[in-house]
Amino acid sequence: MQRLLMIAGSALLALTVQAGAEGDPTKGERVFKKCAACHAVGESAKNKVGPQLNGIVGAPWGRIEGYKYSKNLVELSDGKVWDEDTLVVYLTKPKDLIPKGKMAFAGLRKEQERADVIAYLAQFKDDGTTE
Repeated sequence: MQRLLMIAGSALLALTVQAGAEGDPTKGERVFKKCAACHAVGESAKNKVGPQLNGIVGAPWGRIEGYKYSKNLVELSDGKVWDEDTLVVYLTKPKDLIPKGKMAFAGLRKEQERADVIAYLAQFKDDGTTE
């Protein structure tokens, strides 16, 4: 029950935070360098330690073929999508959303960095081209 309350609180915080933050994709590209050790985007993106993130904004959880997601993500994924609000919660503290997930990164502390990296990722279509 406590975990559910924590997740609900994080989601509420994310809704509040997202309403106040406009993302800058150019700044988000710089922030993404923190992610690039494990993730890739673009036309030649491949899975690394984490899945490639082309088309992630608005995509269902666990959709990348050939990537072995954590059992916990698969268990929690039914009907869920990586919309902006969910990404804010995840990028703030991944373990709050997927407690037993593979993601070792602690999260992005700054609201603006989260908004910027989401704006950057939102540019990429499934095939890695940008809009």
